[in-house]
Amino acid sequence: MQFHHHGYVSGDPRIQPVAGVGVDRPQELPEVVDVLIIGTGPAGMIAAAQLSQFPGITTRIVERRPGRLAIGQADGIQARSVETFQAFGFAQRITDEAYRIVEMAFWKPDPEDSSRIIRTARPVDDPAGISEFPHLIVNQARVLDYFAEYMKNAPTRMEPDYGFEFAGLEVDDAAEYPVSVTLTATGGEREGQQRVVRAQYVVGADGARSGVRQSIGCTMEGDHANHAWGVMDIVAVTDFPDIRRKCAIQSGNGGSILLIPREGGHLFRMYVDLGETPADDRGAVRSTTIDQIIAKANAILSPYTLDVRNVAWHSVYEVGHRLTDRFDDVRPEDLGRRTPRVFITGDACHTHSAKAGQGMNVSMQDGFNIGWKLGHVLEGRSPETLLATYSQERQVVAKNLIDFDKQWSTLMAKRPEEFEDPSELEDFYVRTAEFPAGFMTQYEPSMLVADDAHQGIATGFPLGKRFRSAPVVRVCDGVPLHLGHHATADGRWRIYVFADEAEPGAASGVTDLAQWIGSAAESPLAATPEGSDRDAWFDLKVVYQQDHVGVDIGQVPGEFKPAVGPFGLTDYEKVYAADPASDVFELRGIDRSGVVVVVRPDQYVAAVLPLRATAELGQFFAGVLSPVPVRATAGQ
Repeated sequence: MQFHHHGYVSGDPRIQPVAGVGVDRPQELPEVVDVLIIGTGPAGMIAAAQLSQFPGITTRIVERRPGRLAIGQADGIQARSVETFQAFGFAQRITDEAYRIVEMAFWKPDPEDSSRIIRTARPVDDPAGISEFPHLIVNQARVLDYFAEYMKNAPTRMEPDYGFEFAGLEVDDAAEYPVSVTLTATGGEREGQQRVVRAQYVVGADGARSGVRQSIGCTMEGDHANHAWGVMDIVAVTDFPDIRRKCAIQSGNGGSILLIPREGGHLFRMYVDLGETPADDRGAVRSTTIDQIIAKANAILSPYTLDVRNVAWHSVYEVGHRLTDRFDDVRPEDLGRRTPRVFITGDACHTHSAKAGQGMNVSMQDGFNIGWKLGHVLEGRSPETLLATYSQERQVVAKNLIDFDKQWSTLMAKRPEEFEDPSELEDFYVRTAEFPAGFMTQYEPSMLVADDAHQGIATGFPLGKRFRSAPVVRVCDGVPLHLGHHATADGRWRIYVFADEAEPGAASGVTDLAQWIGSAAESPLAATPEGSDRDAWFDLKVVYQQDHVGVDIGQVPGEFKPAVGPFGLTDYEKVYAADPASDVFELRGIDRSGVVVVVRPDQYVAAVLPLRATAELGQFFAGVLSPVPVRATAGQ
């Protein structure tokens, strides 16, 4: 964490200096905003948190509830999400309070007595070591709390506007603020009263029954599996030995349980198989009582018993998989003729079973994706065409999620005797570990992802996939750290320069690249607004092949040591060296002749280029950067 560059900071460095629309931010919801977000679920809150880093943009997020969420239904936090939390500054804190999954136990009927269950396998959760971050279980409400804290500490001092329910919207592309949103007050003296807020853009994060989705004519398509599950968060006394371990339990009596230990050391969640439901059930299974769910759980656990002492929450749901036809308000006949004004995220776009632990995780990546794009367009960094990439990218991810969840939920619902291979369930769990961890997303080539012509020079950074961090050593102080962990959710592009074999100061590809970046009109840094820090829009870093004692930081080109803040202080923390114990060049298949890796603000690899491919680097950013100057927003 860096601070003091604007002067001495004696308080909490996580509280950023107030700026822009954060100065004298009105408590009352304004009549005109740049971005209006509907709903404070995971997708909405991460989008708001990202936009809170853009001081000139007025973003407000409304919620029909009177205050923060107390009990969240979602709880699975995949490694990709923890990686994202690192960028927002709370990965370690949430890990400290969460339950950590390191292995999963599989229980099946005893071959000698099918009325009893026995443990048959206990594979580790991440056998391939695909991430340095853990797989966590923590209440969704706490995730939202951390994003709320981040927003409030941001320059814009953003906070949710509680007590407003979405009632409808209209879009007039010719208007200065094209989206008129009608909101209804849900409490207080104004309960029932309606008001209109005009916005440049609207993000609907208002759940599976999304009013925003309906208002823009999107349709949800999918199916129901006619299979019901009871879910309960409980504390109990039991003789089941794996009660504090994630378990998939299949009994001989035709039922299954997915057991998820929760944070805090005592609470745990059970998804209890209630069996198939008739096609004409019409939701009758949802009247299943908590006592019936507990009884079913005890039958499945035999010979073990479950004495429930307290129920924190419970529900009954039927497995369904549904996906909306688009993620924004541009109808198929208007593609290429207009840019979107209204977007939907999270459960408003995709619904599925809870057992794969993907809903909250995928929803947050929806919000992260649209958040930085809205920020760049509204600030004038990028053209409005950038916004069309949101639906293009995220709809494919949602479709892949639903396909995966269908496989997993179907396997979980099968009776033990229906498996051709007794180890099919656990084999699927191990074989597909990268997908539920959140690392299978790979965006196709577009204005944001270059073609793979040079992929071979950095095979460990696949184009369109998230930038996979690796150990390095910071040259200025010899501190070992993870390269990707220094990238915060500040809306900047990252340009990582992996040096050739020459030492700093010698004639080399790195020296020539640095000169081009610092002086060429085609350099992306040339777009940085006058009066801003040189690295305001682009975070440029270099990693040398020598160990840190072999790098003379005085000889490193000045482009990698920019002046920052009002005092023009030198930032020494952008110069790294390979860690001899874990060489990033070997770990990520980086060619020793040097490579440039461009990473988007949401942590996905956008381009892989040779050091001397400056024309290609300039051409890539020419398609991303706006040729028009920064325009005014509602806060200016």
